[in-house]
Amino acid sequence: MVGKTRSTWFTKSAKRRRVRAFVAVLATGMLAAGPFAAPAQAQQPGKTLRVAIVTGINHLNPFTGDLLASTQIARLNYEFLTLPSSTNTEPAPALAETWSNSADKLTWTFHIRHGMKWSDGRPVTAKDAAFTFNRMLTDATARTVNGSYVTNFASVTTTDDYTLVIKNKVPQANMLAIDVPIVPEHVWAPIKDLSSAETDSIPVIGVGDGPFIITDYKPGEYVKFKANKDYWRGAPKVDNVQWLIFKDAEAAVSALQNNEVDIINRLTPTQFNTLKGQPNITTNSAPGHRYNEIIMNFGAESSTNTPIGDPNPALKDIRVRKAIAQAIDPQTIVDRVMGGYAQVGTSVVPPIFADYTWAPSPAEKLGFDPAAANAALDQAGYPKGADGIRSGPDGKKVTLRLVAHASRAFDQRTTEYITGWLKSIGIGVTPQLVSDDDVDARTTAGNFDLAISGWGTSPDPDYALSLQTCASRPNADGKGGSSDTSFCDTQFESLYKQQATEFDPVKRAVIVKEAQARLYSQAVNVVLDYDNALEAYRSDNFSSFMKQPEPNGVILEQTGYWGYWGATPAGTATTSASGSDSHTGLWIGIGVVVVLVLAGGGFFVVSRRKTSDDRE
Repeated sequence: MVGKTRSTWFTKSAKRRRVRAFVAVLATGMLAAGPFAAPAQAQQPGKTLRVAIVTGINHLNPFTGDLLASTQIARLNYEFLTLPSSTNTEPAPALAETWSNSADKLTWTFHIRHGMKWSDGRPVTAKDAAFTFNRMLTDATARTVNGSYVTNFASVTTTDDYTLVIKNKVPQANMLAIDVPIVPEHVWAPIKDLSSAETDSIPVIGVGDGPFIITDYKPGEYVKFKANKDYWRGAPKVDNVQWLIFKDAEAAVSALQNNEVDIINRLTPTQFNTLKGQPNITTNSAPGHRYNEIIMNFGAESSTNTPIGDPNPALKDIRVRKAIAQAIDPQTIVDRVMGGYAQVGTSVVPPIFADYTWAPSPAEKLGFDPAAANAALDQAGYPKGADGIRSGPDGKKVTLRLVAHASRAFDQRTTEYITGWLKSIGIGVTPQLVSDDDVDARTTAGNFDLAISGWGTSPDPDYALSLQTCASRPNADGKGGSSDTSFCDTQFESLYKQQATEFDPVKRAVIVKEAQARLYSQAVNVVLDYDNALEAYRSDNFSSFMKQPEPNGVILEQTGYWGYWGATPAGTATTSASGSDSHTGLWIGIGVVVVLVLAGGGFFVVSRRKTSDDRE
């Protein structure tokens, strides 16, 4: 979800969030025989950016689309109040030109940019932002993807067409990192049911104010966008973007080599190494902002504490979950699955966000130790049978279903390792490799035992932590919500609320790390690794792309749209990589923003130490 990136792919992905494999295939809506292949395009080279896509799209609707590709569509189609800059991912002006907060830190005033228009010609105003947030406050479906951002809102009003006022119940530290796309009130207000098919239709979703506007979508084949020539930052250098959806990763790589697509990401290490040094192809490896994990169904519950799904009862025993964690070797995942293009995982905030990341001490660490795991299970009363598989206190074999994404090479290889590692401690595994949508549906409904998941995260740690809160769990029908693990823990909830109201970045970091330590201690997930973004593009078609952060960050899966907006066709002037915009006037505006924030008693990321450099 990501926001989800959730895997569950960044399903659920985030955000869902959050955890929360771009592969590729076809071109202008035409299918070739055999593996998908894109026919030659009848257009000027460079005027259309053709992107190979392999992840699922569950909704176009920005309120309910929680798979990573769905959230990326919203990033292209809609503007946000603020946006993480391309230079360092710190908040920069977007729909809001300036902002300030009150001395008690409860009231935030955002001054909306004048002159912006929706793609149907109607003006963009503060009322659109107020509508978006108020719909989230009054409609549970509207909170599916980004509900954590508005939980603390007391009211959202406007004083005129260009002034938005948000009042909080308690101070909220992430107010400059509200990762919510603002939608047009005149289009969405008449829609009463946000889960209806109408909300995924082009007539509804095709009214936007972002750098690109969606124009066509054929599930399983393509998504098409046109450039917003009236975009406030300036028109993109390309006229169109096409997402070409591939069912097979190798077909996507072949399409890049055959000049049928311009850029691809989510490459496997083998594919990345193969493409390095090839004529007219440039590769990019950058530290990522997402994590892969194994989640354990320890007894999923809805947001009203109603049990859902059908977990194996053995996973309710924390001793079993800790033994599973000890049987898994993340270093092997990094070395053999990711070919070294990753970092060993520890918790849900990646090390790219150095101020807030956490790692266990030697005393806390559930390190790779199969012998200790076997001994713990023996002592806990889970004896091995003649077949080497343990039985629980109920006499039933401990054989777990492992749900994973059939489309991802990472999942396929990791499933093999997990199966072998757990067998070595007497736990049977039944792999179930299914579609992205099916992974999302099963994990949300609690119909699994183990699952390979993952989330894209944001520079502000609130989102990654929010995926573990009680409020993020699904409804009683096992739908909605953006929970990563269905975790609901009193101690974690207290820490989450404390960090959300702490404006001192140093003090906040301490609380954020304590929350991660609490999550880790309960062994509801095992963070395997933090992937590098492995990307490649046709340098004969495109001379450069804006990265986040500049100069060595990612191109496609950003917390923003810089890679698309700044895509520079070969032979044209390079887009400035000054950070958030190529316009000097904007940077003057940013300077004003900083003064306003400080004068108004505001805190935030502008004062936080810069890191190397997002949300899924």
